[in-house]
Amino acid sequence: MTATSRPIRVLIAKPGLDGHDRGAKIVARALRDAGMEVIYTGLRQTPEMIAEAALQEDVDVVGLSILSGAHMTLVPQVLEALRARGLGDVPVIVGGIIPPQDVPKLLALGVYKVYGPGAPTRQIVADIEAVVRGSAQPEGSPA
Repeated sequence: MTATSRPIRVLIAKPGLDGHDRGAKIVARALRDAGMEVIYTGLRQTPEMIAEAALQEDVDVVGLSILSGAHMTLVPQVLEALRARGLGDVPVIVGGIIPPQDVPKLLALGVYKVYGPGAPTRQIVADIEAVVRGSAQPEGSPA
């Protein structure tokens, strides 16, 4: 997915009207500390803005942080906007306040991994490294 000659590029985005970005910034910092290039789009991004930024920045992974409860509306819109730009193969991770019953639904839509509050940043780093290297299975897949 990514050339070995450059760092992994991750887009971190806050879709929708959620104005809380502390978690997104913590994850972004952890990814940078692990040697990844992080593009943070800021607050209140539309799905189209996120997909366009992913295209323009040639990212390897898209991370969405959603605390507003609108994940079942926003995530499918982001996935569709990515597909419309030919980026359907870019792994998408989602973090935030996601009720357990919605996790399998997000995974079925094509989300690679879902992280709740307090998820270890080292796990997020390891999961991104694994998916970019092609050695990972989506959550819920047989090993």
